[in-house]
Amino acid sequence: MGNYTTLLLDVDGTLLDFEEAERVALEVTFRRHGYPLDHSIKKMYHSINRTLWKQFERGEISREQVIYSRFVDLFQAAGIEGDGRTFEDEYQEELGRGAFLIPGAKEICAYCAQFCDLYIVTNGVSRTQYSRLRDSGLDRFMKGIFVSEDAGYQKPMKEYFDYIFARIPGFSPKKTLIVGDSLSSDIQGGNNAGIDTCWYCPKGGEIPAGVRVNYTIHRLDALKDLIG
Repeated sequence: MGNYTTLLLDVDGTLLDFEEAERVALEVTFRRHGYPLDHSIKKMYHSINRTLWKQFERGEISREQVIYSRFVDLFQAAGIEGDGRTFEDEYQEELGRGAFLIPGAKEICAYCAQFCDLYIVTNGVSRTQYSRLRDSGLDRFMKGIFVSEDAGYQKPMKEYFDYIFARIPGFSPKKTLIVGDSLSSDIQGGNNAGIDTCWYCPKGGEIPAGVRVNYTIHRLDALKDLIG
């Protein structure tokens, strides 16, 4: 167990329930336009979206290419006549209202804030993430919020973490822990940045070779054992 003074916290899948926010935003926006949204179209969207975000993590495409390609590609694949870029803007507005907390998220942030400085580290869209963090009430526990869109780099790139570290007063890598649910983004990012990692995996999973995980937790309140 480390004597941590700084916690870097992921948002989606760690503090906020992105799957629920996404589900609601998709249903509302599709219904508004009268477009069909059955299981096959949802599956198609998730596949396209996941592929694009992985390309973004690897630095192969920009954030703008992710968000302004996914519905264009989906509509083309599903035979839907519509403006994918305009649809994306409306979808982001709905997504920004999706402040669904992961069970225990607010409580663990309140607890950890007694002992550590908390910072948000997220690859999400800036205006959407700020809105969700504000509406969820999590923003008041944070010393800072770092969104990849603002940094110009993204997790797991070392440059993203260099950007963050330069903006944390008295930063010490040995006293910093990153907590997140993504092995490829959060944990690999922590490895690239030379800081300790805590993998939040409520459903379990395998750790691939070459990825170093210092701690694994299945519930957020287990962070108390690492901090207090």
